[in-house]
Amino acid sequence: MTTVIIVQARMTSTRLPGKVLKQVLGKPLLEYQIERLQRVKLADEIVIATTTNETDEPIVELCKRLAVAYFRGSEEDVLGRYYQAATEHKVDLVVRVTSDCPLIDPKVIDEVIDCYLKNQSNYDYVSNCLERTYPRGMDTEVFCFSTLQQAFWEVTAQPDREHVTSFIHRQPSRYRLGHFIYSEDCSHHRWTVDTPEDFELIQKIIEAIYPRKPNFTLEDCLSLLKKHPEWYIINSHVSQKKYDE
Repeated sequence: MTTVIIVQARMTSTRLPGKVLKQVLGKPLLEYQIERLQRVKLADEIVIATTTNETDEPIVELCKRLAVAYFRGSEEDVLGRYYQAATEHKVDLVVRVTSDCPLIDPKVIDEVIDCYLKNQSNYDYVSNCLERTYPRGMDTEVFCFSTLQQAFWEVTAQPDREHVTSFIHRQPSRYRLGHFIYSEDCSHHRWTVDTPEDFELIQKIIEAIYPRKPNFTLEDCLSLLKKHPEWYIINSHVSQKKYDE
């Protein structure tokens, strides 16, 4: 079984254009994320699924520099882009993350993958974000290629083409949904980058923790924020967009 992390990424974010390549300590956020994804033990490959737009050429150049696979497809049809990337790379098990999560913990991703592998007879899809207990920014979804293929062929509504897994989420009678739960409710933390305030918080976290511990964990971030509770309010007012990339 080939397990591949597919990361959707583009430069034309509406609220914070170019966010995935915004730099902290001289390194773009997407590079931090790729560095962390490369530590996932249960994944065989990482594929950055970007668009054919000229504006996304810098993402392709970053992938080339880091020797990371990439795929270019439609900006609007994210589901199609995702499916085509999975098809080209002969994926059996899809691990979906988005490019706005530079702090994502590889250990968390491994745990969600492991949960799926150990419960294939019970679940078609496992994630830690439908029933949210993890901080936003740790979002991981795992499902088999055949489920993605069904969505690709059946989905016609544009909102569902823009979001890879909404078709699956809305059909619990068809797809058996597994929820991976954290030991405590940390859902009030927002560690994703979609606004300038989000970036300000992520920048503070990376600058404080990365130089001394590049392989920092979710728990390290929680400990840091306990020392700096005032950081939490930087982006606590930001509402989540319905569709992320």
